[in-house]
Amino acid sequence: MTTSTPVPSGTPFRFDTKIAVIVREDLAVWQKLNVTAFLASGIAHAQDDIMGKRYEDASGNDYLPLLREPVLCFTADAPTLTRSHARALSRAVPTALYTAEMFATGNDEDNRAAVRAVPADALDLVGLAVHGPRNVIDKIVKGLKLHG
Repeated sequence: MTTSTPVPSGTPFRFDTKIAVIVREDLAVWQKLNVTAFLASGIAHAQDDIMGKRYEDASGNDYLPLLREPVLCFTADAPTLTRSHARALSRAVPTALYTAEMFATGNDEDNRAAVRAVPADALDLVGLAVHGPRNVIDKIVKGLKLHG
């Protein structure tokens, strides 16, 4: 699957896909950052070519690759986050989620169990990340404000 359109040299690059992270507005700052980091790690697995290449500085130090495209970060209240979640599920885009219960667990296995125990429409969402075609992601985040 091609995810970017070739552009002439010197033209600003625009990806055909978009990454959006939505974090519940009533979280503490450390929670917002923690949730965003976890959600971005989930999006890193959305498809094989979503990660860029490794970095190297002029001194020859090697650095890990980053997501190859920008990540737009939004904020929402709980009902709006739930609405965005329903929109993402109805459009079947790759989605990462973080629930309030996950703050009380200490490992990935317990996190998965906490999510598995709750039906989709009853999840206490604190964060959501989506990746897909620009127009689809725009519909999922419609009406949200950028974080900050």
